[in-house]
Amino acid sequence: MPIPVQRAETFYLPPPHLPADAWAGVPAAELVFRWYEVRVQRRVPPPEGFVIGQQVYARINHNRWVADCLCGSAQVVSPTDPRTACTECGLGWIVVVFPEDPAAIEESLAELLPDQRNWTHPEDPGSAPPAASPDPTPAPEATG
Repeated sequence: MPIPVQRAETFYLPPPHLPADAWAGVPAAELVFRWYEVRVQRRVPPPEGFVIGQQVYARINHNRWVADCLCGSAQVVSPTDPRTACTECGLGWIVVVFPEDPAAIEESLAELLPDQRNWTHPEDPGSAPPAASPDPTPAPEATG
């Protein structure tokens, strides 16, 4: 059985001193706030509202569904709760755009090693292939 792609609900787990189901009633997008409080020892409350007109695209990075924040941070996210908020800069809730069938994307990567499982949403404006780099071979000098 291959290692499943990590989602917020399987990535952000309670610390060992708490019962495994201690955070069972917490929505997937809010788990990062519980995890952050334990790991960073800093309480950051989840935001109360959405940032209107903003969205980010989910991507798989090294076997984790992630969404990037404008500040450069990122959160592990889940298609079961398609929103994210930043524990670093405090940006409010943003809609996360997932592919139509996240399980199919996960399945398409299952044969790869977890550290090689990467996928970017085709509609993500940041997913364009990088521009071709210039040829590092110097041009021959003209003689004459």
